[in-house]
Amino acid sequence: MDISAIRKLIADDLKAVDSLILNRLHSDVVLINQVGQYIVNSGGKRLRPMLVLLAAKALGYRGEQHIELAAVIEFIHTATLLHDDVVDGSELRRSRDTANAVWGNAASVLVGDFLYSRAFEMMVEVGQMRVMEILSHATNRIAEGEVLQLLNCNDPDTDETRYREVILRKTATLFEAGTRLGAVLANTDTTQEQAMADYGRYLGVAFQIIDDALDYGAGGDEIGKNLGDDLAEGKPTLPLLRAMEMGTAEQRQLIRDAIRNGGRKQIDKILSAIESTGAIEYTSRLAISEANKAQQALEFIPASAYRDAMSALADFAVKRTS
Repeated sequence: MDISAIRKLIADDLKAVDSLILNRLHSDVVLINQVGQYIVNSGGKRLRPMLVLLAAKALGYRGEQHIELAAVIEFIHTATLLHDDVVDGSELRRSRDTANAVWGNAASVLVGDFLYSRAFEMMVEVGQMRVMEILSHATNRIAEGEVLQLLNCNDPDTDETRYREVILRKTATLFEAGTRLGAVLANTDTTQEQAMADYGRYLGVAFQIIDDALDYGAGGDEIGKNLGDDLAEGKPTLPLLRAMEMGTAEQRQLIRDAIRNGGRKQIDKILSAIESTGAIEYTSRLAISEANKAQQALEFIPASAYRDAMSALADFAVKRTS
């Protein structure tokens, strides 16, 4: 089952989510509409909303609140993108100018705040304290992850443990929240809820690890951003950490200096070091291991086309090129 088949399986729900997103984006402040629609309609995969929909369906949910919560998850994700691009000084995302490059940092931050607050309005409307507990905890952990990443930036002494803690909080938390919400809506037992949460967490880690590998292993046109953006921002991601561990003393010092100072001045030599040390292959193996754990977690979920789709998403997360 490829990504198009997965989308087809939940096509009506995805259409309803997109409609709700556009409806709830509306504000009488024109700039909010402009920035919000620009980023929401910028070609994202809608992977996180898909997880809410699939998890709920896989556990037999028959109501409509999964549509609302899928939109909430996408609003939270979009808000983090707006804030991240400001913090990172990014100018390109998904092959388009970032919102901050078009409207400036202030507008991006404030519209991100609007999306966060709109998401909380919507989760209140669902009327379940457990839902609010999950999402409030998730947004708090995401913020912690962003701060941890900031602390790691330009620090060549960052290790894999610190790197993993960032992606667990910053990326995997929202995946985990989305799949757990599907279980909560379905009012399932604790074993299945935890299985869904485990699936989402492992998938989120796999997705981010591959994202970090793509920064060095794909062309800019494929990934929708500039090659070596993470290096330019001084982010010590897994390919760099592995290359430092396995490389020569000269390569290690080269990468340490690049992380400490940021920039792409030595990008060709660093790409060579990453290639010669097998850092991308190592990174990919770890991502595949996490994706396999996600698929194993689904063993506690009843067999269905929706469960098959979730398993296929784990494959997609580690095989994608963008």
